[in-house]
Amino acid sequence: MILADAALLFAATFAAVTSHAQEPVRLYAAGSLRAAMTEIGTGFRDRTGVPVAATFGASGLLRERIEKGEPAQVFASADMGHPRKLAEAGRAGAVALFTRNRLCALAAPQLEVDAATLLERMLDPTVKLGTSTPGADPSGDYAFELFARAEALKRGARASLERRALKLTGGPDSPQPPKDRSLYGVLVATGQADLFLTYCTNALQAKAENSALQIVAIPESLAVGADYGLVVMRGAPAAAKQLARFILSADGQAILVKHGFSPGEAK
Repeated sequence: MILADAALLFAATFAAVTSHAQEPVRLYAAGSLRAAMTEIGTGFRDRTGVPVAATFGASGLLRERIEKGEPAQVFASADMGHPRKLAEAGRAGAVALFTRNRLCALAAPQLEVDAATLLERMLDPTVKLGTSTPGADPSGDYAFELFARAEALKRGARASLERRALKLTGGPDSPQPPKDRSLYGVLVATGQADLFLTYCTNALQAKAENSALQIVAIPESLAVGADYGLVVMRGAPAAAKQLARFILSADGQAILVKHGFSPGEAK
């Protein structure tokens, strides 16, 4: 229903945005959305004449930058918590759940692992386990949520996994992704991690670049989903609201699905 209403609003207000002399809409978006939002930005520009200037990064770090005054107009986060903080502080409007993702494990070619043995391999002290940085990046928060679920399967697993996890991405001092390449694929391919817990969309991109890498499904007992939240900042121009409606529209959702995400209304 939310998506249908948004599509109607998009159609009704389409003519409100003129196609000439437009300033770009300033979009801040989670790094996992880079490919999808780049395509969405192109589609939005083609329909309205309004370009999109996108900044990508860890959602928690982006939220902090917005709080410090950076001029974001639309914020697409890999969780619901960071945009809610902005809404609760009066900086943004209501939060819309606009897409979903889930965790997968990206594994080195030589590592013997499958869904049934994943927890055993994560607990193996000889296996380097990579995650993103909790607090700064929702991907890290979701990985640590998986660790909490592991406790129900094996006593002491949570503490062991939290202690051993190498927080290789998503922090203030983490390396920036290489241009047009998956950072997660690079980290696993170069041996900095043998297993990396990341979004399935990221794992698919890494494997597309390096077919030798393995993608391991998370078993249902450990599975963690990711709800992505979208907000428009207070005082943003009409074009920013129009972009948000386009992301929620059928065309925007189709682009997200094309890149491996699930629709916002999916359960």
